[in-house]
Amino acid sequence: MFRRTFIAAAAASSIATATLAGGHSKDIVDTAIGAGSFGTLVAAVQAAGLVEVLKGEGPFTVFAPTDEAFAALPAGTVETLLKPENKDQLVNILTYHVLPGKVMSTDIAGKSLEVKMVNGGTAKIDATDGVQIEAANVISADIEASNGVIHVIDAVILPAE
Repeated sequence: MFRRTFIAAAAASSIATATLAGGHSKDIVDTAIGAGSFGTLVAAVQAAGLVEVLKGEGPFTVFAPTDEAFAALPAGTVETLLKPENKDQLVNILTYHVLPGKVMSTDIAGKSLEVKMVNGGTAKIDATDGVQIEAANVISADIEASNGVIHVIDAVILPAE
């Protein structure tokens, strides 16, 4: 199965400076690392061995949970997922946050649709009143990177079992 994954970014104001530093756009991974607000996501992407994929050509659309979103998971969840023996499950969750291609908010405005995520699962996006993917709200949209776009979300979305 073809797999890619995601990584997050920060709020638009934090990212704008990091993304355009030196006049060159950064990739999704470097944008997230530079933001400083996505330590849990960056650690998860590293543990899953997906850094190089997200530094790749893309394009990717990443729905990136904040550190607060990860903290809202049941106690011990993140620690369990980061264990080497749970790498496949971690990859599945992370790739459920990535949509192949570059999808800007204007592409889906006013629509409600189901999309196929990189892990092969489908996710519901509702952009009729704000934007939600599954039960997560997009809190910052259209953060462009050299290899795609990041939409920051307020919850971790979990694929169906």
